[in-house]
Amino acid sequence: MTSWRDFASAPDVGLYNAEVVPRLLNWAGAARVLQPWRAKAAELLTGTVVEVGFGSGLNVPLYPDDVTTVYAVEPSSLAWRLAGERVRRSPVQITRVALRGESLTLDDNSCDAALVTFTLCTVADPEAVLAEIARVVRPEGTLHFLEHGLAPSAAVAAWQRRLDRLQQRVADGCHLTRDTRALIAAAGLETVWSEAGFARGPAPWTYLTVGVARARS
Repeated sequence: MTSWRDFASAPDVGLYNAEVVPRLLNWAGAARVLQPWRAKAAELLTGTVVEVGFGSGLNVPLYPDDVTTVYAVEPSSLAWRLAGERVRRSPVQITRVALRGESLTLDDNSCDAALVTFTLCTVADPEAVLAEIARVVRPEGTLHFLEHGLAPSAAVAAWQRRLDRLQQRVADGCHLTRDTRALIAAAGLETVWSEAGFARGPAPWTYLTVGVARARS
């Protein structure tokens, strides 16, 4: 019988991550229950925005009218293709500028805001991603975030820890146990406001945190 450990080391796991995971994320991320959370994350974005973890462009219809330019950071070519129609229909100028949030090809202080949704859970080095965001967003700019992560319930958190390794294998590195607000604070950013709670669905995957942060004054 093939184990999950065998799956993780199989030669075709790269094909799975490249061709299957982006489609699964496009389907799951479009769930109706997530739309109010996404709208809160995108609310009050303005000007030039860097969106790290652009995915298939599920946030594009939610950009406020004040957004003029979006620099999309997305490693998956398939996800970028899936975003094609949303990008073409948007009045916002959207350009794919980088593959990895850990290394943004943007000048210092070149953006008014940053947007991350279901990104910090998956990137290999969230600290480096947040440092790059802090570099490219002007000092008075903002980071808008929506992430799932470690729940305050001990029982749910225990299940998240049990399932975390499996989650990483199935969802191309996604973690269930990262603490979004702690990561943001450790990066030297101050959360201006945030809301957290369980969305409808299995508890280990649905503890969500949405909010806005900026550099500490």
